[in-house]
Amino acid sequence: MNIASIAYILGKLIEIEGILFLLPSMVALIYKEKEGVVYLILAVVCFLFGFIATKKKPEKQNYYAKEGFIAVATGWIIMSIVGSIPFVLTDEIPDITNAFFETVSGFTTTGSSILSDVESLSRCSLFWRSFTHWIGGMGVFVFMLAIMPMTGTQNMHLMRSESPGPDVGKLVPRLRDTAKILYYMYFGITILQVIILMITGMPVFDAFTITFGTAGTGGFGVRNSSIADYTYLQQLIISVFMIMFGVNFNFYFFILIKRSLKEAFNMDEVKAYLGIIAVSTAIIMYNARSMFSGLSDGFIKSFFQVASIITTTGFSTADFNVWPSLSKHILLALMIMGACAGSTGGGFKVSRIVILSKIYIRELRHFIHPRLVKNIYVDKRKVREETVDGVKVYLASYVLILIVSILIISLDGFDTETNISAVLATLNNIGPGLGMVGPMGNYDNFSVLSKYILSFDMLAGRLELYPMLLLFAPDTWRKQG
Repeated sequence: MNIASIAYILGKLIEIEGILFLLPSMVALIYKEKEGVVYLILAVVCFLFGFIATKKKPEKQNYYAKEGFIAVATGWIIMSIVGSIPFVLTDEIPDITNAFFETVSGFTTTGSSILSDVESLSRCSLFWRSFTHWIGGMGVFVFMLAIMPMTGTQNMHLMRSESPGPDVGKLVPRLRDTAKILYYMYFGITILQVIILMITGMPVFDAFTITFGTAGTGGFGVRNSSIADYTYLQQLIISVFMIMFGVNFNFYFFILIKRSLKEAFNMDEVKAYLGIIAVSTAIIMYNARSMFSGLSDGFIKSFFQVASIITTTGFSTADFNVWPSLSKHILLALMIMGACAGSTGGGFKVSRIVILSKIYIRELRHFIHPRLVKNIYVDKRKVREETVDGVKVYLASYVLILIVSILIISLDGFDTETNISAVLATLNNIGPGLGMVGPMGNYDNFSVLSKYILSFDMLAGRLELYPMLLLFAPDTWRKQG
């Protein structure tokens, strides 16, 4: 294993995080908050440490898939540890475990929280808490690929380890240019949402922080009511942008770069994604109609919650914990399903659902016609058998982590609904679940062990399972003969 090359990448990551700490420092300066000094000191320390650690490039810079997975997994853990330090030093989240949990939840765009009163935090800490969503949404390593000169092999291994979905493709021939295009689109849509929210009268601070949560499909709010205090128009705008960020970014590439609306809307995954949102909204709107004050209230709350859950954002405008069973079970199914591959959303991914459904149909036909050889096609392109096998392995790994995590956190003695939904909400990077961890609850009552298990689930879900699982595989650390 090329340890030197991994260490160099991690040094660069800490250097970047140091630069990012300057943003909450500036927010503290605007609002005259003493907590900003902590962020400023950490910015200097992290930048100097990263600068010194990366001053000398490793002699051998080539590495392979294993190094890519390990670099990404350890990078996200280190990034979360460093990112949690301000909460501890400012005494706003003094407990180290809670601070780590909150920061992991931020970077992984989960939105699960241990806080019962978010409004008690300083503005600079609220900004950093929400900004971690934006950083983690597209991926900090994708950002590194856009600005750092690295070999194509290195780029692919890092991008594959961090990017959500069953397969990673290039939008343009050079992978570095792909990373740049992704961030241009990500930044552009982010700014568009900020501007629109400010036009509707939302305060500037709220517009930025809510947009960070929407863009990263994270869900940290800056008010205890999450999004419920904002106007219907603002809730509707946030709903639309959550769906936009949950779409495969190839969709925007087809529209903005290739100028082809037909190709964009012919994507099987996008059609399935939008169809699921429409059907789920209609069913919940009817099923939970007694919980709403009228037709418009029912539509906006149903549409918002469906958009929030399927994109794994986790914002809330209503306590869906008290909705009828059918509505809650639909939301539970959407938790598992998640958003599109190649988006900022989490979950199992609609693309995998599409592929699995086609595998299911193929196997049924195989029973009827044993000699029939049937390929699987998505967007009129043949899906490689290694991708099909990868989806099957991912499903097995997903179920294994789900079961083991539920069994471990059940030691805390909470009810089944709370345990299952807590794991689903963290593994799928959603945030709120049902029961004790519903939209009106939080994760503070879980034990230290459970919080670390759920933190692992958040990291595993954001990194598509394999990088985190490889950390515990003996072969990963075994010297090759």
